Formats: sequence, C-alpha cells, structure tokens
Amino acid sequence: MTLEPGSVDIIQLAWARRLGIDDGAFAAAAGERITRADEEARAVQFIRLFGNSVLVGPQWALDAAAGLSDGELAQHVTLLTITRDHGGHGLGAAALFFADDLPLQQPSEDLTVSHGNPEAVELEAACPPDDVNEVGLSDLEHRFTIMHVEEGRRTPVACGAYTEWEGILAQMGVLVAPEWRRRGLGSLAASIAAHEALASGLTLQWRSDVSNQGSLAIARSLGFTAGGIQTSVLLG
Repeated sequence: MTLEPGSVDIIQLAWARRLGIDDGAFAAAAGERITRADEEARAVQFIRLFGNSVLVGPQWALDAAAGLSDGELAQHVTLLTITRDHGGHGLGAAALFFADDLPLQQPSEDLTVSHGNPEAVELEAACPPDDVNEVGLSDLEHRFTIMHVEEGRRTPVACGAYTEWEGILAQMGVLVAPEWRRRGLGSLAASIAAHEALASGLTLQWRSDVSNQGSLAIARSLGFTAGGIQTSVLLG
C-alpha cells in the first residue's frame, strides 16, 4: 500500500524529534545530509528516510564520515570501521517500513487474545534469546498475545505489540513461538496490534534487521511501505 500525502512529513517529524534535530530539518535538507554532533552519545546512528539522511554522533565520527556517501554509511561495516578506535560494536542495520492504513486480516478460527504482561513474558521464555532481544516486547507498551487453548491449558503462541514514539508513530514488534511459526500467526498478531494503533491515530513503523527474512516478509505481506534504513553502532 502507498502512504497518504502528508504521512511522510509526519514520519520525518517523529524521527527529527527522536534524533534531536529541528522539526523542519528534513524538509529543509533538500537532499543534503543532516548532521548533529552529540559528544555524550553512546552510539553513532545513520538514518536514511524517504531520500534524506541524518548522521548523529560525536564530532570525531561526523568528521570521519564527511567523505563517505550515504550508501557507504548505510553499511554496518562502515560505521564499525570509523568507530573502531572508540570501541564501536553491535547493533547493525535495520530496514524501516511504514503504513498509515492496512487491510484487516481475518483469523480462520476464533482466537483468544490476551492484553496481559505475564503471557508475553511466558512467550519470550519459549523463544531464542536473539529473537527476544531484536523484538524487545518488554519495551513495547501495548501487547496483544494470541493464546492457544487446549484441554483447559492456555499457551501463548504469538504476540503483536507496539509503543508510541513522540505521540506520532507506533513502533511495532512481533514474536512467535518457534513451534508455531510458518502458520500465519505472526502476520495475524501484527495485524491485531497494527489496527489497535491505527485506531489510536498513530502511523505504523516496522523496524527489522536487514538479515531477518521472516520479519521482512511479514512487513511486506501486511502492506507496509519501505521508507529507509537505520544503521547504528554502540560506542565502548
């Protein structure tokens, strides 16, 4: 699906506030890279968003990146290289997707959906640590966990969740128990959370590691629009 006119401006406004730059910085950039020096930054971040780019980090990182193209800075290895002497490590590159409306997915059978935190915690315990860390359910305030009920036992099988960014974006995440994957439950859980967020007047944001094919596939199947990339490294 395509974004409505004005949605890109709303998305860039949320990111401008998130990155600590002026509200109108994206509009004024005219294709030139935006930079913000932050000597207290614990990470270096490069964001490419609908044709405009931002680099935030200590001044030494901005200086090191001055001669590099946006395409180079979007590569995680580039940021690792320029931060090597400052302990640069971790994080990586994530694709950014957005939506201001989505088709409603209908379940094939009646479902029980829990809004409670204990069910989400139980689901995390059943999933690989790398998946748990990438999705970060504990950081997503609104959780919608699909429960499998059999012989009176309730088991969490998938959770779609979101949290608000700057009162504008719904940063989303989905986690599915390993034995319940490839059954469409991730897309269904994401759809449930997405429509709750849309009903609250938020624009949807999906962030996925560029190597996470399952997460990328869910975003595309739901109808999200690709909007850019975020590449980051932590500083030692």
